[in-house]
Amino acid sequence: MSHLTALLTPYRAAFRIRLQQNLQYRIAALAGIATQFFWGFMLIMVLEAFYRGSDAAPPMSMPQTAAYIWLQQAFLVFVALWYRDSEIFRLITTGQVAYELCRPTDLYLFWQARLLAQRLAGALLRCLPILLVALVMPRPYRMTLPAGPAAFGLFVLTLLTGLLVNVSISMFIYILTFVTLSPTGSMLLIGVAGELFAGLIIPLPLMPEWLQRILYCLPFRLAADLPFRVWSGHIPA
Repeated sequence: MSHLTALLTPYRAAFRIRLQQNLQYRIAALAGIATQFFWGFMLIMVLEAFYRGSDAAPPMSMPQTAAYIWLQQAFLVFVALWYRDSEIFRLITTGQVAYELCRPTDLYLFWQARLLAQRLAGALLRCLPILLVALVMPRPYRMTLPAGPAAFGLFVLTLLTGLLVNVSISMFIYILTFVTLSPTGSMLLIGVAGELFAGLIIPLPLMPEWLQRILYCLPFRLAADLPFRVWSGHIPA
């Protein structure tokens, strides 16, 4: 056990240091909160207009859809693949990653610890204000609470699992940068595909059934669609 603790020490230190650094960016977080409120309102208004203009029964109720959208905005840094660590890109493109390779640590795990801390800090600074305001909004913008403790517990479990999956997928962007020496192309390609396939542009239940069957086989939905639908009650706990 002590040997395992010693092996994990550098990764825990990297996680803790990165978390403390990113928790200091409060002004940037306030700007992000304002932007995410704007996008949340806009998306809900657009979807409500589609709901009113359709005679067919929607696959998600309006309260479920509103909860889905607000959770997207509150945990955007958890689920967005384009959320990046610019310092890692700089290390790769300038060649200074050679110094990182000299460390007596696994570079992949070391960077994963940094990325997890960065996303966790961003979510801690943004999620509570967004969720608290969304819970007292007038209808149809109000976000509903989970059905019960079991639903909330399953939401937390799926959200954290999705975070691990998302960080693992985002590592492909950094790996490809070793080959291309520019993060722009891979970041745009994987970032846009991830947004669409995770349900960040259109909730997955609103997509055609044939496309849903394909997207359910991909890992992207684990980061956003699955936990958000658990919270909203669209997937019962």
